[in-house]
Amino acid sequence: MTEHHLLNSPTDGITAVHFSPNNQSQFLIASSWDCGVRLYDVNQHTFRQMYKHAGPVLDCCFADSSRTFSGGLDRILKTYDFNAQKETIMGHHDNAIRSVHYSPEFNFVITGSWDSTVKFWDSRAPNCLGSCSLPDKIYTLDSVGEILVVGTAQRKISIWDLRKINSQSPLENRESNLKYQTRCIRCFPNKQGYVLSSIEGRVAVEFFDPNPEVQKKKYAFKCHRSKDNGIENIFPVNAIAFHKQYGTFATGGSDAYVNMWDGANKKRLCQFHQYPAGITSLAFSSEGNMLAIASSYNYEYGADLQLAPSDVSKNIIFIRRVSDLETKPK
Repeated sequence: MTEHHLLNSPTDGITAVHFSPNNQSQFLIASSWDCGVRLYDVNQHTFRQMYKHAGPVLDCCFADSSRTFSGGLDRILKTYDFNAQKETIMGHHDNAIRSVHYSPEFNFVITGSWDSTVKFWDSRAPNCLGSCSLPDKIYTLDSVGEILVVGTAQRKISIWDLRKINSQSPLENRESNLKYQTRCIRCFPNKQGYVLSSIEGRVAVEFFDPNPEVQKKKYAFKCHRSKDNGIENIFPVNAIAFHKQYGTFATGGSDAYVNMWDGANKKRLCQFHQYPAGITSLAFSSEGNMLAIASSYNYEYGADLQLAPSDVSKNIIFIRRVSDLETKPK
């Protein structure tokens, strides 16, 4: 079977899915607007445990195979040990926590908030190690090695050095090449750059090196669009996930499709079938042989579901076994 869906899925919009970081990739976590963070055993196709926040959970991550971090509209960063079934409040922001990310190189957790700050937390104890202020709300962030990339409102991108977490000045401030709001940023596994997406069906491939010859390689392209009676429908690109071994990446859009891209050769490798609702999150397993796909209604058609496809109200996590044919550069 190429694909199956997990049972006991969240009861409201799925905000993030992540595989455990070890090489078994047995476990998957999912955060949701229903205030829960769920743990699944992907090999056994079973739901294992859940812990709750006081409000919708907007992001989550693994620190190791048993410990997770999560945050959301309750403004609290929690860590949960699934083996001990124990939760700890690590700290808080002054507004909703939009992004929660673990840096294995530095062993700390990074949170980005609508209060316009990025905070760094000791993953072993409730201790804030540092904080950086930005001009606008944080929408997305990702790190690779010592580099942190943050996307905020007003299409601003800032690049930071994680070795200097108390510095109030980033390495570089940029403006997105895309004309509309940034939705997702993910860094290349090879540390050369990042990919970002917007609400207007576009993706940009960017490079860190300021050398003009390297900057000539950057480009942007249209995707997650469809034609209907001569009218072009344009959908937000909500999710990006890199295949760590091959450096190719998947995008998921509100059109309910997942595309695989070879960014280096500017090619689309394949498109999967249409899912029941828009794609809100994507995650590859550490071995690169599985892709978790969160299909959830993200109010692309507004509150009136009569305009939306018939089964759009379902929240489903699909686990797809992906082949080299789908993920390897041509």
